Amino acid sequence: MPRFRACIGLGGNLGDVRAHLRAALEGLSALPGTTLEGVSSLYQTKPVEATGPDYLNAVAVVQTALGPRELLGALHALEAGCDRERPYQNAPRTLDLDLLCHGDAVRQTPHLTVPHPRMSTRAFVLEPLVEVLDTLAPEPFSPLPRLPDAAARATLAREQGIVRLSESL
Repeated sequence: MPRFRACIGLGGNLGDVRAHLRAALEGLSALPGTTLEGVSSLYQTKPVEATGPDYLNAVAVVQTALGPRELLGALHALEAGCDRERPYQNAPRTLDLDLLCHGDAVRQTPHLTVPHPRMSTRAFVLEPLVEVLDTLAPEPFSPLPRLPDAAARATLAREQGIVRLSESL
């Protein structure tokens, strides 16, 4: 059975966010045919295109036999398990899991777009993504769009108010 590297953005800003993020990592590890390959540090970020309290964010990398739609469905189930509600777009949330990329898949449907279309403009995705990918062996082919260089990422980080925390998940 083929396995694919998938990158998943984790975040939240309501309730016990650290507990929700840990539950998400445990849930990811328990998915059929899925192993956790790496997890970034924890980052505190201001809401982007949203209101509410600051977010905690991280990125996890998994190897999975699940296809993109199956994995996205599993991510939504994990969110629901942490009482995620979707009253309106960009509402504060207990847990947000975004499928950033999945193997070499490039898809755009009404319910799934990979690679994630806005990841290269969001410091809360870029910083933890680059951090965790730097610790892993490179994949022979990456579907990730060309990511901004270090200087551009630093500018985004300043503009968007992101802070790398000393704690990890």
